Amino acid sequence: MMTAETFDAIYARAAERKGGGAQLEQLLSAPLNTTQLAQMADDRFLAEFTKKVFQSGFVWRVVEQKWPAFEQCFFGFDIAKVLLMPDEMLEKKAGNPEIIRNFTKVKSIRDNALMIDAVRSEQGSFAQFVADWPEDNIIGLWQYLKKNGARLGGNTGPYALRALGKDTFLLSKDVEGYFKARDLISGLSTSKKSLNAFQETFNQWRAESGRSLQEISKVVSMSVGDNHIGVQ
Repeated sequence: MMTAETFDAIYARAAERKGGGAQLEQLLSAPLNTTQLAQMADDRFLAEFTKKVFQSGFVWRVVEQKWPAFEQCFFGFDIAKVLLMPDEMLEKKAGNPEIIRNFTKVKSIRDNALMIDAVRSEQGSFAQFVADWPEDNIIGLWQYLKKNGARLGGNTGPYALRALGKDTFLLSKDVEGYFKARDLISGLSTSKKSLNAFQETFNQWRAESGRSLQEISKVVSMSVGDNHIGVQ
């Protein structure tokens, strides 16, 4: 079985493919810190979960264009107001042509509001709950969202966390390709064994480099596949 390369080796290859270290650094960004993330309003978590649910399997650009209507239609994703919406109201909202008409996905908005509210009732703030979750077990947070939320499995939950500023790696096509090419995982990338392998390897790279999971994930993705100079 092959082993993961050192992060320095991966970084050097990514830098070469992007035209140098300076050019590579311009393509990287850092997540929010714990304090910044904890100060975020819980309605923004519901909003981002909703956006990623609707973007899943759909054209992201269309969701972005319609997003102001989503914000208006669902009261700015105010948790308390969304929880008061009965099925009949949700069904009516799902028929609004200004948003994307998908009743199943619309129902997930209230379901995810319930998850957020349950955490708030125990810990006071969903934002604090996410901020405090240890990055060395970020797959645990992915699994929490999948189990307790609605339609947040697969890449949907992780992509929402990344957009919100929580430090996480992503199982992009290139990242998965790297792990499979080096025989670090086999079978489904979402199996428990594979997820643990991803987490352990990213933890190793983070210890080596002192960088965030977000930065490491981006570097790995740009070290393989079709990522070359001028291509992101």
